[in-house]
Amino acid sequence: MEWLHVFAPAGPQESSYNLMTLIPPLQFYNSHQSGEYHPDIRAPTANMCSHMYYFSHNGALSLPLSRAWYVALAALQHWLWALKIDYVLAHGLSSRSNRTLGRLPPLLRREATTILPPLSWRWKVYLTKGETMALNVPGLVVMAVFYLLILGTGIWASMRSKKEERKCTGDGMEITLLAGRNINFLVGVFTLTATWVGGGFILGIAEAVYNPTLGLVWALMPVPYVLTFFLGGFFFAKPMRANNYLTMMDPFQLKYGNVLSSLLLFPALVGDVLWVARTLVSLGGTMSVILDLSYVYSILISSVVAILYTLLGGLYSVAYTDVIQLILIFLSLYICVPFMLLNPMSMDISITAYNATFQPPWIGKIEPEDAGKWIDEFLVLALGGLAYQAFYQRILSASSYTQAQITCFTSSFFCLILGIPSVIIGAVAASTDWNLTSYGPKTPFENGEAGAILPIALQYLTPTYISILGIGAVAAAVMSSMDSALLSSASLFSSNMYKNIIRKQASDREMQWVIKISVIVVGLAGTALTFLDNSVLVFWMVGVDMSYTIMFPQLVCVLFFNRSNGYGAITGFMLGIMLRFMSGEPLVNLKPVIKFPGGRIDDKGDFIQYFPYRTFIMVASVLTIMGVSYFTSLLFSKGVVPERFDLFKIKEHAKALVRPNEKDYKEGQKVSSVSKQLLETTSC
Repeated sequence: MEWLHVFAPAGPQESSYNLMTLIPPLQFYNSHQSGEYHPDIRAPTANMCSHMYYFSHNGALSLPLSRAWYVALAALQHWLWALKIDYVLAHGLSSRSNRTLGRLPPLLRREATTILPPLSWRWKVYLTKGETMALNVPGLVVMAVFYLLILGTGIWASMRSKKEERKCTGDGMEITLLAGRNINFLVGVFTLTATWVGGGFILGIAEAVYNPTLGLVWALMPVPYVLTFFLGGFFFAKPMRANNYLTMMDPFQLKYGNVLSSLLLFPALVGDVLWVARTLVSLGGTMSVILDLSYVYSILISSVVAILYTLLGGLYSVAYTDVIQLILIFLSLYICVPFMLLNPMSMDISITAYNATFQPPWIGKIEPEDAGKWIDEFLVLALGGLAYQAFYQRILSASSYTQAQITCFTSSFFCLILGIPSVIIGAVAASTDWNLTSYGPKTPFENGEAGAILPIALQYLTPTYISILGIGAVAAAVMSSMDSALLSSASLFSSNMYKNIIRKQASDREMQWVIKISVIVVGLAGTALTFLDNSVLVFWMVGVDMSYTIMFPQLVCVLFFNRSNGYGAITGFMLGIMLRFMSGEPLVNLKPVIKFPGGRIDDKGDFIQYFPYRTFIMVASVLTIMGVSYFTSLLFSKGVVPERFDLFKIKEHAKALVRPNEKDYKEGQKVSSVSKQLLETTSC
């Protein structure tokens, strides 16, 4: 007789539903009582951990399992995983062996479930219940309503985009990617702010304030973002919007040609994929803490919804859903604040700000030897954001460059306002006696959970319905950033790679499909990365690093240095990548080859750079691009090197890049689109 062996270690009241309610047509047998039939095990005994349970289909106990059972059991595995039941499916030629089972490593438990054995083998199913399951049903209902609201808004926006497309004489790409350059001021402020106030923003600020080794002075994001928007408004909005570019990469293709531009396109695309990953990671961790929902399911559901409404209406859907999401972020976070401040387990944050109580003061401090690292991280956040396509997508969708500038200035104010609740939540968590809560005797920092302090604080320091609101804020922030990253990368690939390099004769209908496929591919790639590493910090720093050290120098030179050319760009690009890799990165276990002055060895034995090395790399790249470009321009212009050896066609591409002036561009009047010239005339 062939049996399925089920190992179910669990204490009292923990496995009351784990088998009978999941597989009603099965009967259970206790191996320690000679096959005595126990039709109901919903009242498990305290010694259940030592028991083996056998089960098979009614009336077919002696028959081998069919292929249908294999498929059914495979589906059951994923269901149990979603319910947080650790399990492993193993197989063998004999099912009668009662081999002692050790606790398998988590990776093996997970991977073993993906393999179906040959039909002649017999299944052994081992189910281990790790913890009591307590899904937060009201929270799930609220989140379902929120997702339906966002999806409905996206559908409505897609219908509006189709109406605008029928009225517009331009091509469909401009409607999809830039909403026909017709985003009004208020919606522009909402969508630009919502793009920057993502899950990493909300969780990262709270983590830095709470972390005893950091504090408020290291919670850098709000202030650098203000600088990002002001610099973007003052210096970058006008040359980008006045030329009517379609994407951030258009000036590169006009000036450097397609070959070099495609190389520069790669770090921009990778940065967007990492952006998707880091936003989803922050949501998965938060939902798993408060809703007790599987990390996997949290990420998959949010990813599918964001991809779906981005597909439907392009920037129209993204912008109008950002309005709903930003309102939800603002209301949810500020409603949580008074409940956090009034909870009885925490001290007055004004006292703990400068006095050590349960941990060092949450204000934090910057030691003189740490100043270089602080300056470096500040500039990375402030200037790195200026090299993201998502930023220019909002600028280019405005009706004029003046509106784009005002949108940037206004959004900077909202970034500061939306950073305050996270600061307060982190401060309250730092002022809490965690022994008075049901969290446990150790603090979240001691348990290595400082990165999840916001959901933990909401879970243990506020009523349930308030913590659910906090989840809504994080979910809204995540989706508002994720949809921007999806459309950003789709814009770069479809316009600058597919249309200008792969298929220049592609029709408008074909380009619409390319955009949709790009959104799906980037969404799936970012989602897949979340299962490789669940650290928001890793994805955040790697993505911003690439933007700051590689893309920002290139963008500054192509817009503001007339003599920049392909020779300088490729030299600066290679130098930036080489220096960045040689500087090391402990977050990804990359050992430094270049050890800048002021570095120190941490407790783990890693060498940490305290010199502002990223800023050094950025400045070195800018100077290299300018120096090599100037030198090569002289060589060709003076005839030292014949023009036939000019691989990057310096003179030809210099003429292609048309810069606007005040006489040619008046408020409310659009000049001829350089992006159209780009689509028709670019060459390698």
